[in-house]
Amino acid sequence: MAKWVYSFGGGKAEGTAGDRALLGGKGANLAEMCNLGLPVPPGFTITTEVCRWYYENARSYPPELKEQVQAALDGVAEITGRRFGDPEKLLLVSVRSGARASMPGMMDTVLNLGLNDQTVEALARDSGDPRFAYDSYRRFIQMYSDVVLGLDDEYFEEILEDEKASRGYEYDTDLTAEDWQQVITLYKAKVEEELDEPFPQDPHAQLWGAIGAVFSSWMNPRAITYRRLHDIPESWGTAVNIQAMVFGNMGETSATGVAFTRNPSTGEKRLYGEFLINAQGEDVVAGIRTPQNLTEEARIEAGSDKPSMEKAMPEAFAAFVEIADKLERHYRDMQDLEFTIERGRLWMLQTRSGKRTARAALKIAVDMANEGLITEAEAVARIDPASLDQLLHPTIDPKATRDVIAVGLPASPGAATGEIVFTSDEAEEMRAQNRKAILVRVETSPEDIHGMHASEGILTTRGGMTSHAAVVARGMGKPCVSGAGTLRVDARAGTLVAMGRTFHRGDIITIDGTTGQVLKGAVPMLQPELSGDFAAIMSWADKLRRMKVRTNAETPADARMARSFGAEGIGLCRTEHMFFDDDRIVVMREMILADTEKDRRAALAKLLPMQRSDFVELFEIMAGLPVTIRLLDPPLHEFLPKTEQEIADVAAAMGVSAEKLRQRTEALHEFNPMLGHRGCRLAVSYPEIAEMQARAIFEAAAEAGKKTGSPVVPEIMVPLVGLMKELDYVKARIDHVAQAVMQETSSKFDYLVGTMIELPRAALRANAIAEAAEFFSFGTNDLTQTTFGISRDDASSFLETYRQKGIVEQDPFISIDVEGVGELVRIAAERGRQAKPGLKLGICGEHGGDPRSIEFCEEVGLDYVSCSPFRVPIARLAAAQAAVKQWQK
Repeated sequence: MAKWVYSFGGGKAEGTAGDRALLGGKGANLAEMCNLGLPVPPGFTITTEVCRWYYENARSYPPELKEQVQAALDGVAEITGRRFGDPEKLLLVSVRSGARASMPGMMDTVLNLGLNDQTVEALARDSGDPRFAYDSYRRFIQMYSDVVLGLDDEYFEEILEDEKASRGYEYDTDLTAEDWQQVITLYKAKVEEELDEPFPQDPHAQLWGAIGAVFSSWMNPRAITYRRLHDIPESWGTAVNIQAMVFGNMGETSATGVAFTRNPSTGEKRLYGEFLINAQGEDVVAGIRTPQNLTEEARIEAGSDKPSMEKAMPEAFAAFVEIADKLERHYRDMQDLEFTIERGRLWMLQTRSGKRTARAALKIAVDMANEGLITEAEAVARIDPASLDQLLHPTIDPKATRDVIAVGLPASPGAATGEIVFTSDEAEEMRAQNRKAILVRVETSPEDIHGMHASEGILTTRGGMTSHAAVVARGMGKPCVSGAGTLRVDARAGTLVAMGRTFHRGDIITIDGTTGQVLKGAVPMLQPELSGDFAAIMSWADKLRRMKVRTNAETPADARMARSFGAEGIGLCRTEHMFFDDDRIVVMREMILADTEKDRRAALAKLLPMQRSDFVELFEIMAGLPVTIRLLDPPLHEFLPKTEQEIADVAAAMGVSAEKLRQRTEALHEFNPMLGHRGCRLAVSYPEIAEMQARAIFEAAAEAGKKTGSPVVPEIMVPLVGLMKELDYVKARIDHVAQAVMQETSSKFDYLVGTMIELPRAALRANAIAEAAEFFSFGTNDLTQTTFGISRDDASSFLETYRQKGIVEQDPFISIDVEGVGELVRIAAERGRQAKPGLKLGICGEHGGDPRSIEFCEEVGLDYVSCSPFRVPIARLAAAQAAVKQWQK
């Protein structure tokens, strides 16, 4: 019989930390903590395989599941001495999700399950605290109705606010047991009014309703969005964890909290987190009450007058510190912990590797390597390459004038400026218009995931450092200020009131997630300096990687930036970008309008010194490192005006007739320019263009070599080759120019001529093309277009639909399609090197900066990847991780 349920508790467990795929992260770690002998409330995990069954079988369960769940409940009863649904020996449970990868707040949770009109009396009797019992019951009704029955939480919040107002109360804690009984009556009446059936009283029916809700939440919109943003496969599914309840809201000797073993924003090695006395877990993360600090040191730094856990509960605090240290050493990583103290007794509810900013990840990895907990290779593997983007966000110029309108908690570092928006949908609309937004909310919820992704930063008036907004923003690398309690937000009116000043939707503010400040207007920013930890990780990565990392650059600024990030040359210089400057576009158009080769050569002679000076500067910046220059690629009509007004203006400026310009534009028009008269086809039709560019390159190489003392070996790349004879023809013209320049300058220089592999035919005929080519560079942007037969510019209209319907897992323009495009790359690499052993191979499409694609490049044996300047650090790190994975295979 298949095993669908795994139990834990009483110092032992059926699973281990290695069972993440089966038990999910939460279930596997609960099992591991039990095996370590830590205080964990007993329970059991329904596996991710049941989730897959659920969706493959019309949302039904395996036939053996019910029996196995009951047996597991009996096991919990044996450990606790309490039975589920038994009012004499009451056992309440929590029902939580738990996917293989952490998805904080994306799926559903139900606490206090098993309460009803009868068992609430038993809870009041057993606890000796009727107020606690009725508070727990109303929480359960509210949570279960929202999560399982589908009733909006606002119904219940409205009832609760009305009841508090009618009694003159400010806080939930002001309500008495009798007050809560009245609230419960109103809650149940609202359920019956909205659903035409009473709130369920059978604990077992409640349990199965909650199990179904958790499995269903795997496919809710926020979970789907989160998986898409974090590349989590839908096929993984979620587990369901059912665990005996322990209560942090049983009076002043009870509490609940969230902690990190190191600071998740800075990586500093000290306990970081918050707790609340007389509260349940959702109170801490939901921001309903402002939490207290764990340590005295943190309390003093925060200027709080509320006691820290260290002072208020010294015995529980000491036990917690010991457990936190033990778990960090066991897992050899910073841990995110959830705990509850029930009447002085500490219980551990969760441990997982904590989410952290990129800066914190670097510091933690470097510190742990220096502490001997992990190796340098493990430290490199710990850093998500894509997360390094966070380090490149601007910070506020310290010299800038700050008009501070509020101060909250520094929940996620970095600074951002944008227009105020109050809803996630508004943030998405702004992004679609290329406008920057700051999402301003009282508190965020998992439904805001798309707006948080679309905004530049997040500002909330409630919530602590471990609130939903803080955790998600840190994971996204977005600046966030939370708990700015002096602000008053009225989303309906579209206003934000701060210190007597009113700001409206669309007004510009700046948030500083490093200090917690909220500033009026736009503020000057500075680019960050990369830390010593960054340099350490990069140096370790460089020792581990095999592939070189180059950059795509054609401007001196980009080239210098890339060098500062560690680029080892230029893998793609797009020469067409150099022709769009105002003084050059006129000469370029003059060349296009020329009727004879002689006139074209005359115009090209004017462009020659411009091109040469460009290349000299790039060669000097790269100081002997390889520079790959692609000959003119786009069709000529891209340089001509489009509209009648543009044609008239350009004609007047050039001193030619508008009619002649219009005729030439029409003559060059193509129905499908991407597959038209471009690339090497231009060089065959107009060899004088390639000759001018080759001369500019060679003359620049000779000049730069003399200036720097480092010989320059330019790599000339012929684009869009599909036939060997195309490359033979163009290469002969390049070689002819090289010989001429050597004679004219009385010098000798080396150079390489190669091609971009961006057509399927070129990949299939790579053995023949390699006879003429001295290197291949895979232009995977166009190779993806020509392999799939789709336009990158138009594909967004349907690729997302394909992804949602499971036809593709990821946009093939973002991460290489290994099975199709990747197979062509593999074929070309193998056949090219069969014909010419040692043939240099690289990639210069957008995929050159994508970690998944880089892993494929390592597997195929490419010599280098080339990417945009700001992705160079990402590529260096990803290349190292890919090399380590290859060694381990």
